Amino acid sequence: MAKYGKAASKRVESAMRRRKKGTLKSGSGGRVKSRKQAIAIGLSEAREKGAKVPSRKSSRKSSRTSSRKRSSSRKGSSKKR
Repeated sequence: MAKYGKAASKRVESAMRRRKKGTLKSGSGGRVKSRKQAIAIGLSEAREKGAKVPSRKSSRKSSRTSSRKRSSSRKGSSKKR
């Protein structure tokens, strides 16, 4: 069974065209140059319209990596003393 519907595909296609044309903007209003960001915007628009798109992944990874960074920076600062 397909993960994404045809409507989602059309939205991503549209976002990619707008990116190439230079008219695609992010939420903060800046121009989008990244291909990955354009795809993410297209999928987000498709979700808003109710197209068949899987839900976003949870942000667990980011909290894990930030706690690792904190612990590693603490280790490094204790060695310098």
